[in-house]
Amino acid sequence: QVQLVESGGGLVEPGGSLTLSCAASGFTFHNYAMSWVRQAPGVGLEWVSAITSGGGTTAYADSVKGRFTISRDNAKNTLSLQMNSLKLDDAGVYYCAKVSSAYTAMVKTTDGYDYWGQGTRVTVSS
Repeated sequence: QVQLVESGGGLVEPGGSLTLSCAASGFTFHNYAMSWVRQAPGVGLEWVSAITSGGGTTAYADSVKGRFTISRDNAKNTLSLQMNSLKLDDAGVYYCAKVSSAYTAMVKTTDGYDYWGQGTRVTVSS
């Protein structure tokens, strides 16, 4: 069965960095675009970043552009999100999500996914 397991969340001070990872299994990882989506406390889901199946093209929400970097290792079935210069507004639960259809373009919304991880919590506080 499909599994997406995030890790790497934690407490960080404003301006700090974290790297999130998502270990994927149960499907042909390199055939699917992937995304990171987050949910701040009391707020709805926000799409953060996406990457194509091969990793050659990425996209970012304006709120994180220039600070976050998405990447993937198809040999290790792993998706990552490097987060730098973290702000208070970056706090929340971060989910990796698998696009529903193989060989399709990136999804830049909070819809269009058939599997989500359990999430990893990022807390930004001084």
